[in-house]
Parts: sequence; C-alpha cells; structure tokens
Amino acid sequence: MNNQTIAIGVVALVLGLVVGIAGTSSWLAPSKPETGHGHGHEDDHKDEFERGPHGGRMLESDGLELEVTIYESGIPPQFRIYAYEDGKPIALDGNDLTIYLHRLGGRVDEFSFKQEGEYLRGEQVVEEPHSFDVDVMADKGGESYAWHYASYETRVDLSAQAAEQAGIIVQEAGEQRITQTITLRGEIVLNADTVAHIVPRVHGIVRQVNKRLGDHVDADEVMAVLESRELVEAKSDDIAAEQRLELAAANFARAEALKAKGISSEEDFLKAKQQLAEAEIEHRKTEARLHAFGLTQEQVENVSKEPDTQFAIYTLRAPFAGTVIEKHITQGELVDEDSDVYVLADLSTVWVDLTVYQRDASKIRPGQPVTVSFRGEIPDAVGVIDYISPVVDQATRTATARVILDNPDGLLRPGLFVTAELVEHEAAVPVAVTREAIQNIRGWSAVFVRYGNTFEARPLELGHRDSQWVEVLSGLSAGEQYVAKNSFVLKAEIGKSGATHAH
Repeated sequence: MNNQTIAIGVVALVLGLVVGIAGTSSWLAPSKPETGHGHGHEDDHKDEFERGPHGGRMLESDGLELEVTIYESGIPPQFRIYAYEDGKPIALDGNDLTIYLHRLGGRVDEFSFKQEGEYLRGEQVVEEPHSFDVDVMADKGGESYAWHYASYETRVDLSAQAAEQAGIIVQEAGEQRITQTITLRGEIVLNADTVAHIVPRVHGIVRQVNKRLGDHVDADEVMAVLESRELVEAKSDDIAAEQRLELAAANFARAEALKAKGISSEEDFLKAKQQLAEAEIEHRKTEARLHAFGLTQEQVENVSKEPDTQFAIYTLRAPFAGTVIEKHITQGELVDEDSDVYVLADLSTVWVDLTVYQRDASKIRPGQPVTVSFRGEIPDAVGVIDYISPVVDQATRTATARVILDNPDGLLRPGLFVTAELVEHEAAVPVAVTREAIQNIRGWSAVFVRYGNTFEARPLELGHRDSQWVEVLSGLSAGEQYVAKNSFVLKAEIGKSGATHAH
C-alpha cells in the first residue's frame, strides 16, 4: 500500500468518524455566500446570480446595471466593470465607482477605477484568495447606488469539537529561527597526521614478534626484536673508535707535556694533535651511526659494557601510542631497512572526508559547523570544516572538505560511510509556519488560517526553509492563527465540495 492510499484512508476514516458522531448534519461545510460567484470558469453548480455579456456578476438598481468581472488572463487579477442603462452600455466616470473587499480577519481592500475602453479598470490587484464580502458604491447623475454580496472560495466552517476530532492543531504565526543546511556524503578515513609506517633501521633476522594486528601499543613499547649483523659491526666499530680516541688523547697529553719541557719537537706535538682530532671525528661518526639505528644516547655510551649476546639485538619500538592496523612481519624472516613491517595508527581522532560538488563549493568554508550522521546506532557527532581541497579532482570533478572528529570510544571506524549537514545560513525571520502546514491548492503554496470557526486557504510567498520551518515573505502576518497539523483534512473537504475559482 503506497503513502497516497494510506493518506486517503486516514481522511476517509476521520471524516467517517466525525460524521458518525454528528449524525446527519454536515460537520465540515464550505462557507456559503448569500449569492453565488464566478471567475468566468466552468462551475459544477448552477449560478445563483445573473451573468452579464462578459461572464461577470450583474448588479442592478433603479435602471443602473453594473457587470462585475475579475480579469486575470496573463496579468495580475484586476476588476473590470461594465456599466449599462436600460440594457445598453454607457460610460461611467471612474471617480464615481469604489469597491471595498472585506476579507477574513478584518482586512479591507479599497479599489479605485479608471476608464479604459468600454470598461472601468480597477487600479489595484485583486489578491488571492478571491474570497470576500463585497461592497460596490457608485454615483450617477447625482444619485448614489450601493450593492453588497458575498463571494467565498476555499473556505470551510468547522466547529471547535469537529476540529479537535479531526486532529487539527492551530498555531500562531510568529518569529522563528530558520537554519538552512547543505547535505554532503562522505567517508571516515584515517587521520594521516597520526599514522606511522614502521620500518626497521637495520638489516636482520626477526627473532621475536610482540604485537599482532589490532593490538594497542604504548609509546616506546617494543613491538618486535631482530638480530642484526649490521648492528654488531656498527657497535664494534664504535668500541674500536672509542679506544682509538682514548689512546690518541693519551698520546697528545704526553706530547704536550714533553713539548712544555723542551724535550719534544713542535712537529711531534702537531702530529699527536692531528691524530687526536682524527680519532674524535671517527668516534663521533660511529656514534652517529648508532643513533641512526635508533639507539639512545645512554645506550650508545654503554655499548662497550653490553654482553656479547646483546650485541646483535635490535628492538623495534612504537613511536607513539596507537593501534596496529597492518602487520607484515613473521618470526624467522629476513627484513631490511625498507621493509614496512607495521602500520600504526592513533585512532583517538579520525578524518571525515566529504565529497563537495561544484554547486555547493562556494557555500562551504573553513570553520563551518557540521553535524555528521552515521548508519547504525552510532550517535551523531558535531565538528567544523578544517580543510577544503584547493583543487578539484579531474576524474570526479569534486572537491574534498575535511572534518576532524574525536574518537575516544573507537566507534568511528575508517571506511564507514557518513552523511553530513552543514549550516549554510541561519537567521531569525519575522514570520514562519511549519512545513507540514503548507498545502498545494490550485497551484498555490497555502496554509489555512482560522478566524472563529471559519478556515480559509491563504496563498503565501515563501522564503528560506529548513527541516521544520518555512519563512513567510507575504500572505500571513505575525499573530494570525493557522492550521499547523492535519491541514490535509480541510484540503480534502474543499476538493469534495467542488469549490471552484469562478467569478
């Protein structure tokens, strides 16, 4: 069963229940004017007034006849009044005719006229809905004429009890805050600033693997242990360089003392000094190599004190706390300096990369608030735009907007698809109505206003909108009451009654 069928069924059920309660009397009755009306369109009911040669309403008093029409073909609706005397067209001064329209809610529209060809043209627009009480005032030859009639459309009379039974909820139009959003789709990805590809700094055999895929590691924790001949050679070279340095330092001290006593020549002194400098350079070079392998200063200083069994041991340590997301290391295998043995990621934060199409690119800026929604039971997260790609992808013709989100519980897993809403515009508007209140009636975007027990469709000019509210630019004033919920019941009754747009 589709949504339309369900909606029709609900209307029928509500109407049936209320009719059953009210007995044979009509609980939803379109308001009836004292006489009929027309716009010149076909009407399902016989006119309750006389029509003139131009299809308008005929008004007659003491030999003066006025044919009242509303012309709206290709132009905003305007009154066109044709005057007759004894059945023959006559000219009537525009200054001698005034029409007053009394609308629901107490508003009165006054119309002045100007002669245009064979008719008098109203100088003001007859705004929709064309539903009003009409007073026509005319002067001719010193005589005054007055007519009154009612012309209603899209009106329904409904008692308070019947409105309650139909579930109709009325609200007062007023100021609301409208938040316009842009919806983007994207994906959670790793925070590239907190991802490390761990490689050993030496060539060697894997003797111990401490961490598996998915394990959490602390900063500086040992992840694997290698045996490396290269490390043995580097440590041996450092010990030898250290010993040569000590010997060179002793020789230099001896040469310096002999020179001071005049026993040694200047040449011997300078040669000892040169040997000391070369030894220092060589020792610094071997220490630097050990530092490049990842040894700390304390470890380098204690190399000569290590037992022979530890000379070949190289420990692979975590550079920061994180989770192992890739593992490419097995005990007993040979690895070298470019082997990507582990990938470690700090998942306490993640990136959300959003796809931005060209139509939205100009609306997005850094710092813009974003609400990110995830599938499943993960609660929404709030962040801001941190980065927007400066170039557009040549293949997809899209840009990327990035949000950084905290992920303390690890629920935001890279690879999950997301939907994000960005606030494009947010402002308070003087008058707004609920989105549910708006109905399409004869091509209008309209709401039903209420005055007493009378409801009438009111066309609106609409502005900004969000998921709940729609701004009203014209057609409804702050403080007026309108049907905010279940207005479709009134629309259905108007359609059922055969109400027409005819004058």
